[in-house]
Amino acid sequence: MAEAAQSPGDPGTSPKPLFAGLSEIAISRDIPIEGEITIPVRSRIREFDNSTLNESVRNTIMRDLKSVGKKFMHVLYPRKSSTLLRDWDLWGPLILCVALALMLQRGSADNEKDGGPQFAEVFVIVWFGAVTITLNSKLLGGNISFFQSLCVLGYCILPLTVAMLICRLVLLAEQGPINFMVRLFVVIVMFAWSVIASTAFLADSQPPNRRALAVYPVFLFYFVISWMILTFTP
Repeated sequence: MAEAAQSPGDPGTSPKPLFAGLSEIAISRDIPIEGEITIPVRSRIREFDNSTLNESVRNTIMRDLKSVGKKFMHVLYPRKSSTLLRDWDLWGPLILCVALALMLQRGSADNEKDGGPQFAEVFVIVWFGAVTITLNSKLLGGNISFFQSLCVLGYCILPLTVAMLICRLVLLAEQGPINFMVRLFVVIVMFAWSVIASTAFLADSQPPNRRALAVYPVFLFYFVISWMILTFTP
């Protein structure tokens, strides 16, 4: 009579090793075990071609202009994005400040002092105000760098610059109550746009219990610029 097959659970059977059979697997010597850590030649060439040191002046200018244009689009369509904070620059704020100062200049036919001081006044208000807000943000414990804050505050002047352009065109018509109401409406809308756009980028960089203290100077900063635009008369 043949012996009955013992089940794996019988006490008489010895347990089978967990990794039994692995020793029988032969590894072919043709398969390399160690990897290659050298950088391929094509990767080096591609990295060398992407370097900005080799591009022409035209390509550099076009690349910077595209970067400025993308930041303008982020301001016109405010949304939570780190583009303005990550790739900060001061070209856009400088362009907007110069354009705003030029449009706020009065004619110097009646008074020789109407030209230069008005231009310098805009520069002082814009840059001194932006620096003050940035220092206030840092003192409140914000996790944003100095130039990142200047970049955001400068780019968010774009709606007010557009408001100044519209007001200049409206002022070409005959002045009156309707003219003032149109300019008041445009300035209020663009003022709100600048405040919303700037807070969309700067609010998250402040502690939750101090955001109101950080937003209030921004409100005053754009309010002063809006008042200059609204009270401007050619």
